[in-house]
Amino acid sequence: MTAVSGNQKRKMKSASRLYAVQALFQMEQSDSGLDRVRREFLEHRFGAEIDEGTEMIDGDVDFFARLLEQAVSWQAKIDQMTDRALVAKWPIARIDPTLRALFRAAGAELLQFDTPPKVVIVEFMDVASAFFPDGKEARFVNAVLDHMAREAKPEAF
Repeated sequence: MTAVSGNQKRKMKSASRLYAVQALFQMEQSDSGLDRVRREFLEHRFGAEIDEGTEMIDGDVDFFARLLEQAVSWQAKIDQMTDRALVAKWPIARIDPTLRALFRAAGAELLQFDTPPKVVIVEFMDVASAFFPDGKEARFVNAVLDHMAREAKPEAF
């Protein structure tokens, strides 16, 4: 077994965040349960070849599974935090389902992991950029997650 470098571990965690957002989106859209979607991602997405010669990066399996579980377990609290961070006219139910999944994954990491809030914000801004390459969503994600992070971990600011 080969050792995984620190840089590779970071890439695997970043990939796991992206996969978690996709999985949460899929759970909401298909009304599928956590176990089914987690299994599908672990068996068919992690390291899968998407185009000839283009392989998806392996994620950190444990990090991915824990992030998904915590996002589901803490969804009501995370959604409330997100609602407070959004403008009153835009409750979480009205925002793009991909962004809703992203806020749930990021909220879980803010509430249940030791990751510094600034790292969570930057990582999920990158995820937003992957889904929305135009850029305005990443700025929106930055603002909402900054508000959520200050609520979840005020001591970090």
